[in-house]
Amino acid sequence: MGRWEPDAQGRLGRAALELYLDPGYEQTTVADIAARAGVTERTFFRHFADKREVLFAGSAAFQQTVLSAIADHTEATTALAAAAAGMDAAAAFLQSSPDPTFARRRAAVIAANASLQERELLKLATVTSASASALVERGFEPDEAAVAAEAAMAAFRLAFERWIASDEPLDLRELVAEGVARFRSLA
Repeated sequence: MGRWEPDAQGRLGRAALELYLDPGYEQTTVADIAARAGVTERTFFRHFADKREVLFAGSAAFQQTVLSAIADHTEATTALAAAAAGMDAAAAFLQSSPDPTFARRRAAVIAANASLQERELLKLATVTSASASALVERGFEPDEAAVAAEAAMAAFRLAFERWIASDEPLDLRELVAEGVARFRSLA
């Protein structure tokens, strides 16, 4: 086994995604992933708690990107503007992936499995809640912060769905900005 080869976590992630797409998430075992990546199952569990966490490994970095942008966007005069800055940073984070097909392939795996869809919604709800808390820390009223965080996340989710469904190269940041503008126009 290639346990001494570099980037075991990256190889595990790539192997898992390939296997989740074919033969499928339910049919894939941790042993299958480890074998494809050229490592032991023990190495797998050093990097991931279970096979679904492979798909959510970037969640903490994603959330930190959002929260940092909210905290750093000091010129925002509204809670929605600050929350939108967080979602803009999230879009930039995803677009900067070295593998431009990763988000689309990951979304396909999640869409095919109800338990993964639930996990994805839980992760997004966690980011939304943390965003609302960050907005309160910035001095916005709790109710306003909660609504702004939910609206910004909704704009992000809708933009993300358009982005991964498109056969044309789209700018996710522009799609998020358009979505936030639509929320502003509803007032």
